Amino acid sequence: MSSPKRRIETDVGVLDDPWLMSDYEVTLVNDNSMQEFYVRFKGPEETPFAGGLWKIHVELPDQYPYKSPSIGFVNRIFHPNIDELSGSVCLDVINQTWSPMYDMINIFEVFLPQLLRYPNPTDPLNGEAAALLMREPKSYEAKVKEYVQKYASKDMADEADEDSDDDDDMSSVGSYESGEEDEAAGNMEDI
Repeated sequence: MSSPKRRIETDVGVLDDPWLMSDYEVTLVNDNSMQEFYVRFKGPEETPFAGGLWKIHVELPDQYPYKSPSIGFVNRIFHPNIDELSGSVCLDVINQTWSPMYDMINIFEVFLPQLLRYPNPTDPLNGEAAALLMREPKSYEAKVKEYVQKYASKDMADEADEDSDDDDDMSSVGSYESGEEDEAAGNMEDI
């Protein structure tokens, strides 16, 4: 077994290991491969995202952990750095500064919770969320909570399970720079 393959099995296994008190449910897309899967991710406590449950699509490239994974929200979320419709995530630590020292636990225990706690409205994928956060923070928080109620319940995550079974058009991590609207977010070959 090659080293990247072993690393993939270890990283994915740790996410779904009840002995390690992991709080994630991992669903493989293909039983023969651990390179594409979904993770159920709970919104961090003490944030407007608390109580939300999102289905996150993860694809690990053949060169993982030397190349970063693609990450995307399947059910909708209102956040300046997450595209509302595609679920693409704008997160520098995954897009530009990824290191083989990072693993899946870092993404779900640190990177995504920090992104939800500390949005960056100056580098948005969702301009409406960024503008609302900067101009009317209370209204932003109310809209986030509305989206959590509407799109991030267990039922909605289950519906996202059903929708994604026949939908190959999953979103992935990508960096957004003006003038690149025509390129797919998250194409890791470009990095």
